[in-house]
Amino acid sequence: MNPATPIAGDFVSLLAAHKLAALPSAPSSTAPVQTQATTVFAFHYADGILMAGDRRATAGNVIVTDRVDKVIEIDASSLLAIAGVPATAFEMARVLQTSFEYYRRSQLQPLSLPAKVRALARLLRENLPMTMQGVGVVAPLFAGLDQTIHPAKPRIYFYDPLGAQFQAVDYVASGSGSGTIRSILSFQERYGSPHPSQMKLGEAVKFALRLLMIASEFDSATGGVNPATQTYATIKTLGSKGVESLSDEQQAAFLK
Repeated sequence: MNPATPIAGDFVSLLAAHKLAALPSAPSSTAPVQTQATTVFAFHYADGILMAGDRRATAGNVIVTDRVDKVIEIDASSLLAIAGVPATAFEMARVLQTSFEYYRRSQLQPLSLPAKVRALARLLRENLPMTMQGVGVVAPLFAGLDQTIHPAKPRIYFYDPLGAQFQAVDYVASGSGSGTIRSILSFQERYGSPHPSQMKLGEAVKFALRLLMIASEFDSATGGVNPATQTYATIKTLGSKGVESLSDEQQAAFLK
């Protein structure tokens, strides 16, 4: 096969065949102060996977906004959580959304979960020049449904900024507040009752919100949860029925 010939249904290969880069980059001797988005995490609960993120973005010691949505629905059966530079991460999300839909329409079937996982790894590798310069670094989380088994089972993956991919068995976190969140998740999974994997939706949402509250006390880049100011998280779940979003009103009700 000619290397320039795109593989059927592969949107990124199609871009390359037309000499278009999914994530164009150019070397630079100076790096601007970057906007950073943290913190995100995901864990298995009784009915699937809960993925959440605070809504703060910072640039150095400046709070840019507390209204960023860091958990993105890529298609009906997959989620992406971004930690790092949102400009790059949002572009990756848009490429994935287009790529998955392009494959579905051109091949008349959805892309498999392993192929989706590799597609994100490929985008991270293509972002390597920016990563090596310290500009545009992204360390995302990904969740998708494994539809090769019945009922379909959701799985969680995490990546390093160079594109290496790993499956998380129980939980995972990324971003500046991830250390605190991983520690609490580990404790709860080992010694707590109920374990996160045993929690029903209401318990899981309350637990996630409290995780962000605690993380924000130890990390200034993590935006907390404050019912008094109507500040909540971005929370989405993935189960056998697909993706569902939790509104601020639903979060407020579960937190009471």
